[in-house]
Amino acid sequence: MSDDLRAIGDACWSSFRFPDWQRAIGSSKATQVADDMVYIATRGVVGNITAVRTRDGLVVFDTGSASTAQQIYDTLRGWDAGPIHTVIFTHGHVDHVMGASLFEEEAKRRGHPKIRFIGQRNMPARFRRYVATAGFNTNINGRQFGVPDFQWPKQFRHPDLTYDDTLEFSVGGVTFELNHGLGETDDHTWTWIADRKVIVSGDFVIWAAPNSGNPQKVQRYTKPWAEAFRAMAAKNADILVPGHGPAIFGADRVATLLADGAKFLDTVHDQVLTLMNAGKTLDEIVQAVKIPTDLLTRPYLQPTYDDPEFLVRNIWRLYGGWWDGDPAHLKPASASALATELAHLAGGAAKLAQRAAELAASGDLRLAGHLAEFAVRAEPANADAHRTRIEVNKQRAAAETTVMAKGVFNGAVRESLAVVDPAQLEARPRRNVGIG
Repeated sequence: MSDDLRAIGDACWSSFRFPDWQRAIGSSKATQVADDMVYIATRGVVGNITAVRTRDGLVVFDTGSASTAQQIYDTLRGWDAGPIHTVIFTHGHVDHVMGASLFEEEAKRRGHPKIRFIGQRNMPARFRRYVATAGFNTNINGRQFGVPDFQWPKQFRHPDLTYDDTLEFSVGGVTFELNHGLGETDDHTWTWIADRKVIVSGDFVIWAAPNSGNPQKVQRYTKPWAEAFRAMAAKNADILVPGHGPAIFGADRVATLLADGAKFLDTVHDQVLTLMNAGKTLDEIVQAVKIPTDLLTRPYLQPTYDDPEFLVRNIWRLYGGWWDGDPAHLKPASASALATELAHLAGGAAKLAQRAAELAASGDLRLAGHLAEFAVRAEPANADAHRTRIEVNKQRAAAETTVMAKGVFNGAVRESLAVVDPAQLEARPRRNVGIG
């Protein structure tokens, strides 16, 4: 049991820095939440698990990723060696569900009763989609997290019991109230444990700005996420255990976090919808929406994972489809054909690359990014154009605060390195693939 981790988690309320939290965790540690209840934080961008001891065995929330399940198991068994009665999946992301087989193998080996797995009704469809899109998910997650050799799993433990909106059940004298909400996923569960006044939120709370805009993943839900925050707030919890990062202790802190999260999401969502109703294009809306930067200074809402600008685009996608309102984009020329024509007008790909470098030097990285991309698309074998693309995207990645933006720009660097200097791609550091 780690009292030190509890103290460090409390200090995060004033100043949360992910690397400091990671160092404090070490490999994996359990921290007491309430009587007979702990959460286990694990190194990497991998979800917490939570465990509750009951008279009839343990109730466990999530099982970790394939790479962390053993650490989680060892830490859990250091706290309690009793049978696992029920596992509740907070949602179907791979950093939360891939330890199920390890838990089941242990139960069989020890002669324990079969573990019951519970998830929201949309979870089996998610797993089927994951299998159908395994190649795509291999590519996008490898790029997002900078793990080029990552392989997406193709086998998932489906829940034994699913529910629609709410499910209440008791195990060994402890009652669990499961609530469905739309947010980062469509199969998300947050749980209220009334006798301990604890909420287990899953990835509704991740100690970062809500992950409602991911540009490489399926639809996210901004307004329903705010509604989930308000539903949690109505419970007046004393403690909230998030999907990532330290638990929040104290009713005032829990209420503040949930209120700030809802306000942030409401503010962005409502501006986008107002501008859509006024007939604005996506580009006009992206330029016009005012991001509530005051809220983003909160330690638990920092834009370190998802970029608030991406939320604007995802809200548009939910209500408005894929067309952005620009007639040229409805049935566009291919990107290569457009790049070739622009290179012809400019006097060649070298001219585009030169101008991209000039723009980057002046600080206009967005426009530089366009021209660098046009240069390599116009002349895919042009090594100098690729070198410019590398430098521009290195600068773009360095200028960003979010994992998602850095992942895409660093992905472009790796693509161009593969053309001009493949040796630099060798022996690159690996990291766990985590939140969605």
